[in-house]
Amino acid sequence: MKIAVTYENGEVFQHFGRTQQFKVYDVEDGKVKDSRVIGNEGLSHGALGEILMREKVEVFICGGIGGGAKDMLASRNIKVFAGISGSADDAVDLYLAGTLRDDPNASCHSHGNHSCH
Repeated sequence: MKIAVTYENGEVFQHFGRTQQFKVYDVEDGKVKDSRVIGNEGLSHGALGEILMREKVEVFICGGIGGGAKDMLASRNIKVFAGISGSADDAVDLYLAGTLRDDPNASCHSHGNHSCH
């Protein structure tokens, strides 16, 4: 299984469409076997889903994400956990322990000056 997290300086980056990096974790038998940081290839929003598809990601962890992006990932059979903050590694550990909780209200509603909640 592969898990990807929006990533910046060890933390879960809080805006899916503006993330510059993902940390991708290779998981076997419920444990992280390897991880690497990859760039966003200069892409944004809908095109970011293509990176996740190419990496064969099954679970995606992020801070804020718009409804359209969340729907796009779900249509590609990628399970999304939004509204997550703090250490990316800790978020993956919580997911693997079965205790990571998605915030269904975590979303980005605007593409101008805004904050994601």
